[in-house]
Amino acid sequence: MNTGKKALGIDIGGTKIYAAIVDENGKILTVPEKYATPKTVDGIKETLSNIIKKQAKDASIVAIATAGAVNNENTKILSSTANLVEGYSEIDFQSLSPKIPVFIENDANCAAWAEHNIGAAKGASHSITLTLGTGVGGGIIINNKLLKGKSGAAGEMHFKMSLERKRPCTCGTYDCFESYVSGRGLALTYRDVINRDITTYQLIERAKEGDAGCILSLDIWQRHLADGLIGLNDIFDTEIFVLSGSMAEFVEVEYVQNLVNKEIVTTPTRVKLASAGNFAGLIGASLLAFDKI
Repeated sequence: MNTGKKALGIDIGGTKIYAAIVDENGKILTVPEKYATPKTVDGIKETLSNIIKKQAKDASIVAIATAGAVNNENTKILSSTANLVEGYSEIDFQSLSPKIPVFIENDANCAAWAEHNIGAAKGASHSITLTLGTGVGGGIIINNKLLKGKSGAAGEMHFKMSLERKRPCTCGTYDCFESYVSGRGLALTYRDVINRDITTYQLIERAKEGDAGCILSLDIWQRHLADGLIGLNDIFDTEIFVLSGSMAEFVEVEYVQNLVNKEIVTTPTRVKLASAGNFAGLIGASLLAFDKI
């Protein structure tokens, strides 16, 4: 039942911040406002403070989706990411909102929760949502609950795909799942195949034009994705994989689903594209936050 609670949902990315009021059904009640992500910690704090002062008067809680792992108390970032400024993880988010509580959660977890409640995974008790972009994020739902792990960092997609130590990953090690199925991973696959460098955008455009090397690279990239999903499924026995993010649109979903179901040791799973929309992060953060008030 909708008791009328509202959250100010905020999604903090490396280049932009979105903010909007969200109700308990996951419906966005105000036009999402967009801000450039400042390049300093002080700038981010000032921007967030201004957003909260401007928009939080009708909200019961501020719900923030952010890059980086977040603790189980949803109060502190445990580790930041390379696309956010130095010192970001030291921000005291609660201090920016003196009147109402602040809830924070990893953005991939928030997207997974949005897909679970209102998106492609609605009705599934077990789902895994992957955000495929410059990096790769993950959120895991088990028995209708978000898997957080002992510290809050569960769902990081940095398991090994190879022992060759040839692809440096953003986490500081080599050959992680992220380094194979991110946009950067696709470009690195092209380099492996053709021995030339190319941007992900150029590769996609040339594949559409029929370039054989680009088409082959896309196929190998999807096979890497399928290999990762096979491993994840055999561990978590999930009902559905939801693919979101800028790279998801280049996935041939039925093809990848067939590759996965040929090799998994469980009953068949499904692969679908996300449907919760571009503001899934702030929606998911809001829906998670409502459980705290």
